[in-house]
Amino acid sequence: MNKCTERIFNGLVKENPTFVLMLGMCPTLAVTTSAINGIGMGLSTTAVLVMSNMLISMLRKIIPDSVRMPAFIVVVASFVTIVDFLLEGFVPSLYASLGLYIPLIVVNCIILGRAESYASKNPVLPSIFDGIGMGLGFTVGLTAIGIVRELIGAGQVFGIQVMPDAYEPFTIFILAPGAFFVLACLVALQNKVKNNLAKKGKKVPAEAGCGAGCASCASKGICGGHLIDTAAEKAENKKEQEGA
Repeated sequence: MNKCTERIFNGLVKENPTFVLMLGMCPTLAVTTSAINGIGMGLSTTAVLVMSNMLISMLRKIIPDSVRMPAFIVVVASFVTIVDFLLEGFVPSLYASLGLYIPLIVVNCIILGRAESYASKNPVLPSIFDGIGMGLGFTVGLTAIGIVRELIGAGQVFGIQVMPDAYEPFTIFILAPGAFFVLACLVALQNKVKNNLAKKGKKVPAEAGCGAGCASCASKGICGGHLIDTAAEKAENKKEQEGA
């Protein structure tokens, strides 16, 4: 598998932002009252991810380490502003539905995380495909949640009536508690599928995290596991020094 294809597979399956990494939960839970909202937010985030990854990768040798996070935020904010204006001009109904969550893409941890851990350390083409993979993974997650919530909560999918007229919608699914419940059920379903594949002896995509150890981790410095390992290492060194 070449590197570009691997980056797309990584974002869709191995490190899916919604179902594996659990990132970007604010828009995931807030805007997925319908499938169209989910796909709209997902594609908007994908566009920002791809463009910001590309530009940050191009400037990775120019941006000083001391100001890299402010520089990343300026780049991301510029593309979010462009997407915001485009949605307002060409898709006003979707723009009204998503509301404040479009400008909040600026602080989406998926975008800043990929900028810091991947785009700032890799060439342009793999960074673009990393943005595409992560963006599509986020879009698939939001759309799946939106479809389930809209189907059970309103009897529709993408605004088209699916359930018979006799169906009584469960309104709670298009309210805040329904978002948590649907997310939990979909994550549980994914884990069950993985466990069944593992029991049958089939290859299961590796979970994201620090299984390979912090020495080989591209997220060194921002990963919680790395910080824990570093603190434990410092404590151990201190004990050795006191014992000596």
